[in-house]
Amino acid sequence: MQSIPVDTARLGVLRCAITPEAKISNFETQEVKKDRDGNTIYTVAVTVRQDGRRISVIEIAVAGEPKGIEEGQILKVTGLTAFAWAMGDRHGISFRADAITPFHAAPAPNKTGGA
Repeated sequence: MQSIPVDTARLGVLRCAITPEAKISNFETQEVKKDRDGNTIYTVAVTVRQDGRRISVIEIAVAGEPKGIEEGQILKVTGLTAFAWAMGDRHGISFRADAITPFHAAPAPNKTGGA
């Protein structure tokens, strides 16, 4: 499975559609998926809208629970990677990130009167 780095700056606004949920690896036992280090894998549904295009929703997996994320909030996604996968006649693209955090815009410059 080849990993493809994704330039998030070209994706436009990334907004939380569904807050983080633990990824289930076995639906019968409700066992949650873990990474090699034992961290729980979470998925976050994120809307992506490039200039003038339709909105797409992608699910991004991340190790460890992302904190402070609410539905509708603009997100910062760090280290986003896409993976093409195929199983039998099914195929698709999955996404993984190093981190997903709330986006905090830089404060507006202080406009003070001066000479």
